[in-house]
Amino acid sequence: LCERSQTSSGLTWQGWKARSRLCRRRSFCRSSSPSSSQARGGHGRAFLLYGPPGTGKSYLAKAVATEADSTFFSISSSDLVSKWMGESEKLVANLFQMARGERAVPSSFIDEIDSLCGQRGEGNESEASRRIKTEFLVQMQGVGNEDNKVLVLAATNTPYSLDQAVRRRFDKRIYIPLPDVKARQHMFKVHLGDTPYSLSERDFEELAQKTDGFSGSDIAVCVKDVLFEPVRKTQDAMHFKKVSKDGDMCYMPCGPREAGAIQTTMEELAAQGLGEKIVPPPIMKSDFDKVLSRQKPTVSKDDLKIQEKFTAEFGEEG
Repeated sequence: LCERSQTSSGLTWQGWKARSRLCRRRSFCRSSSPSSSQARGGHGRAFLLYGPPGTGKSYLAKAVATEADSTFFSISSSDLVSKWMGESEKLVANLFQMARGERAVPSSFIDEIDSLCGQRGEGNESEASRRIKTEFLVQMQGVGNEDNKVLVLAATNTPYSLDQAVRRRFDKRIYIPLPDVKARQHMFKVHLGDTPYSLSERDFEELAQKTDGFSGSDIAVCVKDVLFEPVRKTQDAMHFKKVSKDGDMCYMPCGPREAGAIQTTMEELAAQGLGEKIVPPPIMKSDFDKVLSRQKPTVSKDDLKIQEKFTAEFGEEG
């Protein structure tokens, strides 16, 4: 039914910097222990994370569970829908029952909650959908009272489509925006990992400036495509040069006018038994420029305006 893990996700606040500051100080960590909830008179501990797709809401929820030292239950709204009459409501109730049964502080995370708890009264709403919403509202009513140790987190890309009664059950509605320029700069480095590259800090700054409006997932897709560029260069190369790598003599693609350039191909080197000696070139800024010339952000400005409007009416910046 759901993904259950014991504080071993390894995800923490490190790297979230400004985005997590408000959440950590004012919302999550102050509410992550049963004693703090009791001290506030059993106030509910339910948080809605909303924002454009690809901004890391699911990862943030896991980081919350890690920082709160809690058992993490992760579930998608589709996991709670069953074709059998009355089964969906039982699945919703079981999720909360499982969380209550934990000795450690449990965190229940529901992704795409708008699919489960859309606005009532819509023409395409089924009887099963209404029952699911009713059961969810009943279970959420207990959060902060007899179930004050349960931390409920939910995520949505479309906060306005959420039922008003469900929205009110979340005492904190936190906007997770697109990454800022510093965050984007850091993301490029993180996604490159240990892959050899030849980019300066100035190059990373330029990439961050160039990708204004990109989500975290947009940057991940960009880097994933860039990682194939050295492979493409190696496959298409007509010249190689000898380089030393870890004490071994290897062959790396190069330009025809570079010093030591040898006119040959990957296939010819492989035929000579040197296939294992071929190494791709390091990633260059030109590789990013090539990929970014054909990639566009997936989040529109109109979508951002809707998110900002919801924040002004019902939420707060995260």
